[in-house]
Amino acid sequence: MQGERIFPCASLRIFNEDNVAELQDPTADNVKQAQRAMMAERFDEARELLDVVLGSEPSNPDALYAAAVCARYRAAYVEAGELLTRLKTVQPEFGRAYQEEGYLLRAQNRADDALAAFRLACRFNPALTAAWQAQAELLQARGDHVEASQAEAQAQRLKALPKEVVAVSHLLAEGKILKAEALCRKFLKAHPRHVEAMRLLAEIGVQLGILDDAEFLLESALEFEPGNIQVRLDYIQVLRKRQKFAQALHQARHLYESDPNNPVFRSHFAIENMQTGDYETALSLFDDILRSVPGDPLVLTSRGHALKTMGRQDDAVTSYREALKAAPAHGDAWYGLANLKTYRFGEDEISAMAQAEAAPGLPHADRIHLCFALGKAHEDAGDYAASFGYYERGNRLKKAQARYTSEQMAQEFAAQKTHCTAELMQRRHEGGNPAADPIFIVGLPRAGSTLLEQILASHSQVDGTLELPNILSLAHRLRGRDKLSDRERYPRILGELSPGQLDELGSEYIETTRIHRAGAPFFTDKMPNNFRHIGLIKMILPNAKIIDARREPMACCFSGFKQLFAEGQEFTYGLEEIGRYYAGYVDLMRHWDAVLPGEVLRVQYEDVIDDLDIQVRRILDFCGLPFEQACLDFHQTKRAVRTASSEQVRQPIYTSGVEQWRHFEAHLHPLKAALGDSLTGYRD
Repeated sequence: MQGERIFPCASLRIFNEDNVAELQDPTADNVKQAQRAMMAERFDEARELLDVVLGSEPSNPDALYAAAVCARYRAAYVEAGELLTRLKTVQPEFGRAYQEEGYLLRAQNRADDALAAFRLACRFNPALTAAWQAQAELLQARGDHVEASQAEAQAQRLKALPKEVVAVSHLLAEGKILKAEALCRKFLKAHPRHVEAMRLLAEIGVQLGILDDAEFLLESALEFEPGNIQVRLDYIQVLRKRQKFAQALHQARHLYESDPNNPVFRSHFAIENMQTGDYETALSLFDDILRSVPGDPLVLTSRGHALKTMGRQDDAVTSYREALKAAPAHGDAWYGLANLKTYRFGEDEISAMAQAEAAPGLPHADRIHLCFALGKAHEDAGDYAASFGYYERGNRLKKAQARYTSEQMAQEFAAQKTHCTAELMQRRHEGGNPAADPIFIVGLPRAGSTLLEQILASHSQVDGTLELPNILSLAHRLRGRDKLSDRERYPRILGELSPGQLDELGSEYIETTRIHRAGAPFFTDKMPNNFRHIGLIKMILPNAKIIDARREPMACCFSGFKQLFAEGQEFTYGLEEIGRYYAGYVDLMRHWDAVLPGEVLRVQYEDVIDDLDIQVRRILDFCGLPFEQACLDFHQTKRAVRTASSEQVRQPIYTSGVEQWRHFEAHLHPLKAALGDSLTGYRD
C-alpha cells in the first residue's frame, strides 16, 4: 500500500463557520502568556493575564483551567476549588479539570478523594499521562499493587507515543476537532504508517461524519497491525455506522473466535448479532458473559435493550434493575426503564435518581440520561413543573454537545426547494432503479411513524425494518467535502446525474438494505428525516411509495423534546429549534406536494386514532396492497421494534397521549412562537 493512500481527501473540514473559530481563538495568546508566566513562577502576572480573559469570557475553559492551576501554586486552595467547580460546570467532562482537582486534593492530604478525581480524569481523557502516573503512585501507597501496575502500564504506553499523537488525543477529548485534525494530518504526512495516528484521524472523521474516510483509514491500519484490538473495535463501529452490518458482524466474529472467553469480544459479537436481527444469539452471548462477569451493568443494560426490542418487557425491566443494583447511578439503565413508556417509577426510585443526578463528578452522559428519566418519572406522577425542569435540563445538557443550528437547516430546506423543481422531478422516470419494494415513512420523530410501520409490517407482503440511514448516507456522499464553499452541491447535483448513475444509486440502496429484509416483496424504511430527501428518493427509486406521518405540532414537538434519541435528531434539544424545524418540514412538504403531485400520502396521526379502519384501508390502497385484518390487529404482531414507541405499538389504539402536552403549556411559549403559521396550518 502506498503511504499517500492514507489521505484520500484534501480536508475533513465540513462543518459550518462556527468551527473555524476553533483555529482562530483571540484569547489563546493571553492564556499562553499566562502559562509561560506560571512556568517562570510569576504567578501574580499570570493571574492578571487570566483575569483579563475571564473578564470578557467568564466561561473560557482554558482560562479557567490555567487560573485554577495558578491558584493552587499560590496555595489559594479555596479559590482553586471554586475555579474548578466553574470549569466542570462549563465542561462537565473536561479531563484536565479532574486531573487538576486530583493535584489540589493531594496537596490537601486527601489521598482517597484525589484518587477518585484522577480516575475521573482518565475516564474523560484517557491520554492524561500524569493522571495515570498519579493513580499508580496513590494505589501503590495504599497497597493496591495490581491496579497500580495497570495504571503504570497505561502511563508508560502514553509516554512511548510521539508527543504529537498524545496532543491529538487531548484535543479530541476536549472537543477541539479542527485543531486535532490539523495536527494529526501534519504528523501523518511525516509518518504515514503510524497506526495510532491513523486511528485518531479516523475518530476525527467519525465525529465529522466522514465515515468513508474513517473506514479506509481503519482498514489500512489493520493491514499494518492486524493484531491491534482497538483499531478493530473502532473499525467495527464505523462499519456499523455505514450500515455494513454483515462486515461488522464478520469483524466481531473474528475477535470472538480469537478469544471466545474474552467478555469484551463476546459483548461486541452480541451487539453485532443484534444489529443483524439475531436477538436470540445476542441474548445467549449476553447470558454467557454474565455467567463469567456477573452483575456487569453495561452488559445487563445492553441485554435489557435487546429484550425490550423483542417485546419481552418484564424481562427487560428485570435486566435494567439488576444493572442498577450493580451501578446505582448508571443513567442508561434508568433511561431504559423510562423509555419503555409503560413503566412507572416508585417514590424510592425517583429519590435514588434525583440523588444520583445531583452528585458531583457524574459523567455527562449519565446525567443526561437521568434528567430525561426523571422528567418521565415526575410527569407520570403528575408533578409537571418538576418534570419540565428535568426535561429542560436534560435538553440543555444535550444541546451543549450538538452542532445543530436552525439557520443551517433552513438553508438546506431552501436548497431542496430551489433545485428540486417540477421540471427535474418530471425526469425521474428517465433513470433510477424501477423497484417498487420500498415504502418510505417520513416526517418528524414521535409523529406516529412507528404505528404506521407496525400496521404495514403486519401485512403478509411487507417486511418491517427500522430507521434506515441509507438515504441520509447517499445524500451526505453527494454533498462532497466542500460544504463551506459549495453548500448546495447537493441537491443541485441531482440534475447533473446521468440515468445510469441514478440507477446505480437506486440499486445500491436496494442491495444495502437487503440484510434487514425477511423475503417479503415490500419493506418499510421509517427514517423520519428522509422527508428532506424526497427529491433524491424519487430520482433514484421512482416507483417507491412515500407516506408522510404527520401529527399536531404541539403534541409532536413536545413529544420530541421529551425524548432522548440514541443519535441524530439534534433539532429536538430546544423548544425554538424543534418549532422552527417543524415549520420548515411543513413548508418543504408543501413543495414536494407541488412538484410531485399524488406521490406522497399524508397520514394524520389524529385521524388514525379516530378511525383506524378507514386510515388502514387508505394506506394499503396507496401502497397497492390488499386489505388484511392483521393490519387492524397490529398490536398482536410479534416483531422486533427498535424505536421509542416499541411498547406503545404492542397495545391497541389509545387516545390518552394526544393532549399530554397541555400539562406543560405554560412552559411552551417559545415553541408556539417558533411554529408560526404551522401551529394552525399544518393540515393545509
